[in-house]
Amino acid sequence: MDLHTIKTPSLLLDIERVRRNAARISARAREFGVSLRPHVKTHKCVEVARIQTVGEAGGITVSTLAEARAFADRGFKDITYAVPVEPGKFGEAIELARACERFALITDDLDVPRRLDEAARRARVVLDLFLKVDCGYHRCGVEPDSPEALEIPRLISDARGLRFAGILTHAGHSYHARSREELLGVARDERDVMREFAARLRADGIKVPTVSVGSTPTMTHFDHLDGVDEARPGNYIFFDAFQATLGSCGFQDCALTVLASVVHRDRTRRKVVLDAGAIALSKDRGPVEFDPACGFGRVLDVEGSETGLRVGPLSQEHGEVFVEDERLLDALGVGARVRVLANHSCLTAAQHSHYHVLEGGRVVDRWEIMRGW
Repeated sequence: MDLHTIKTPSLLLDIERVRRNAARISARAREFGVSLRPHVKTHKCVEVARIQTVGEAGGITVSTLAEARAFADRGFKDITYAVPVEPGKFGEAIELARACERFALITDDLDVPRRLDEAARRARVVLDLFLKVDCGYHRCGVEPDSPEALEIPRLISDARGLRFAGILTHAGHSYHARSREELLGVARDERDVMREFAARLRADGIKVPTVSVGSTPTMTHFDHLDGVDEARPGNYIFFDAFQATLGSCGFQDCALTVLASVVHRDRTRRKVVLDAGAIALSKDRGPVEFDPACGFGRVLDVEGSETGLRVGPLSQEHGEVFVEDERLLDALGVGARVRVLANHSCLTAAQHSHYHVLEGGRVVDRWEIMRGW
């Protein structure tokens, strides 16, 4: 099987780049003395997670309970579900806790510890529960200087059906940093907010077993992680056009592309249409605030070399590419194949059912993607 015969659109995974990216971030975790707990929402694939956890403690982070179930069923028994838990998910979370050696949840809500404790005691289990902390992203989490930041850990620590797992944050605002210096500043803030808050909790008599941070941009820019116990980056395993534009990696590190075919060529309007649209690529605009011309993905040739083209307007199954260069337009006849480097690999991967694994430019395997909620 090769790139000229497999069905399009198809998701391609460069396994050599995956291994290199895994080794790079594992080495940084060892350098900083922290445990690496990769976020598997990027790929949702057991084979990729096994590459990430070689030589590590084996813990992973998930974003859905379906991911947790799929990975637990395949031997991953130390899992953090890193979305605030709500009562509708208590029952499934308890069943997962029974299936794992450790299954940790997170909350930033004053009412959840009491209700989760009641559910846990009825089920005769003890659940690990983190406090989610806002280190500047302002999506979820308690402000570390708020009354709730002390009250919630006390409630968890005092509950018979819960264990206080520690504090956890995500510096999602790092994706908006406009320079390496600004990224380093966000990384330092993430680290310092968490270790200072942990010190306050400990001074108040609350044990903090784990201080957990995590984002790919900050993990690639930290200068040290003193006071932190674990890191949970995810995107690093594939990287993508956003991360390369941001400076977390180079374009040569990006491991995920979508193979697409030209289905229409319009010489009058100087464009071609691909059979990869919003469903195959996602509609993530990517690094538009840094690169207004980024479109919906970089167009590479079938060998993976840059063409200078971008995917423009998208509909469900169509992606339009405007082509000014006459030689490129000649080459991109109906049936010609290209590869699209997506803006956001996590969302693009979630659009597909499997990866075609590339090694040495050849398709050598097919790996399933575990989807659902």
